[in-house]
Amino acid sequence: MLLYNLNFEMNITSDRLLIRKLSLEDAKLVHEIHSIPEVDKYNTLGLPKDIEETKKLISTAIDDQSNKVRKQFAWIVSLKESENIIGLCGMFLIADKFKMGEIYYKLKPKYWGNGYATEIAKALVNFGFNEMKLHRIEAGTAVKNIKSLSVLEKIGMTKEGIRRKILPIRGKWVDGYQYAIVEDDVRDY
Repeated sequence: MLLYNLNFEMNITSDRLLIRKLSLEDAKLVHEIHSIPEVDKYNTLGLPKDIEETKKLISTAIDDQSNKVRKQFAWIVSLKESENIIGLCGMFLIADKFKMGEIYYKLKPKYWGNGYATEIAKALVNFGFNEMKLHRIEAGTAVKNIKSLSVLEKIGMTKEGIRRKILPIRGKWVDGYQYAIVEDDVRDY
């Protein structure tokens, strides 16, 4: 049986957020988020040169939505109350044998500092363990990305080590911390 052969809707809700699957109509929004210098500071993608580059980037995730075996998920994040779109997030899946995923999240800077990244990360971990039946969920971040380090620690991930010069950021190789949580780790969410 294939682990990622799924036939249910991949939308997620949390206390304050709606996390819905990405569509091609979201290209302009994704482009805007990826074009914000503060968001790009620790982003390995770099600033996209145009909307076509962004469409190409997200088309892989969108095309994967119809695959029998999924390799990734990409979502748009909005506030439940106002439906304002605040960011995006996703999960890359590793081969069935390992039952492992890697999460990511990006928010518009005006929504930083409100606990939304932590809420997104918790929702993704719950989705990975409860819906995807994963064994392990990882996340990596640049060692200087203090805000993201804090989020990963708040959700109970363990810092497993440093990966030297792993992240290509604006023409330089920078070190990154590797974090993970496994299905039988204690979580309060």
